Amino acid sequence: MIPGSTPIDQRPTDTTPRHRHLLDLSDWSREAMLALFDTTDVMAQVMQRTIKKVPALQGFTVGTLFFEDSTRTRLSFERAARAQSADVISFAAGGTSLSKGESLKDTLRTIDAMQADLYVVRHPASGAPLQISRWTEASVVNAGDGRRAHPTQALLDAYTFRERYTGDAGFEGKRLAIVGDVAHSRVARSNVTAWTTLGAEVVLCGPRTLLPDELGERPGVTLTHRIEEAVEGAHAVMALRLQRERMASGLLPSLPEYRQRYQVTRARMQLAHPDALVMHPGPMNRDVEIEGALADEPRSVIEAQVANGVPVRMAVLYTLLVGSR
Repeated sequence: MIPGSTPIDQRPTDTTPRHRHLLDLSDWSREAMLALFDTTDVMAQVMQRTIKKVPALQGFTVGTLFFEDSTRTRLSFERAARAQSADVISFAAGGTSLSKGESLKDTLRTIDAMQADLYVVRHPASGAPLQISRWTEASVVNAGDGRRAHPTQALLDAYTFRERYTGDAGFEGKRLAIVGDVAHSRVARSNVTAWTTLGAEVVLCGPRTLLPDELGERPGVTLTHRIEEAVEGAHAVMALRLQRERMASGLLPSLPEYRQRYQVTRARMQLAHPDALVMHPGPMNRDVEIEGALADEPRSVIEAQVANGVPVRMAVLYTLLVGSR
């Protein structure tokens, strides 16, 4: 047991929120997220040890099924599983039977024969992890599906803010500004759900072509096309990259015009709360959506977001595999 913490192998009580899957955050309550953050605190202590490994998931097998390229998310999940002594099997779509015409369902059946207890799934099609959860008895974690959801990224973003800013003060009265290509961002959508559930206000900002009106219909969310309005008084400002690989032609003004109107800069951050944090889910294009020098300032928590991905995902795997049982 880590001094001053909950035993890592303690089973949850009957009052602990339980989930079998993490497909998005729509069915996760504020209490469930805060409980996950408490578990993350314990996992973060594990990652500070000389030997960064515990037997919490010994005997479990985690499969990572990535039908889309990934660096941070995939490595983070595999590190999170192995740090808890789980076995890991990895699948990447390139060079597999999918290229020979095999269906997603038949591919899953082949992998399912290896008896994984949980699958981490990234897929370019929205809803694919949900469909996979209907074909298997294993738990499923959505590691990003199309532009729909990326729940663990939103959880680690909120956890990083809590760790650096709120402490025990909570999210009430706090304001997150998300600036950039909101239309194609599953990260933005999951952050909207996470932060508003936790009690914060979210302001979304971008060009009209990259800012869907329907997102403004959610409680606690406002839309603006002026970055100065979005950043003013914000406690955290998150820049999003332009996902040009997902864009149709004509959605984006010229790159110089975009930089001029929507780049998150040191000058614009002066309008934010004096203690405001700078965030970015990555990958980051310096001097496009965010001023390069700003990304390296002490108020930038971009590297902390990456680092917190491991304990947050450790907590997710533990909660689903142990808490659900």
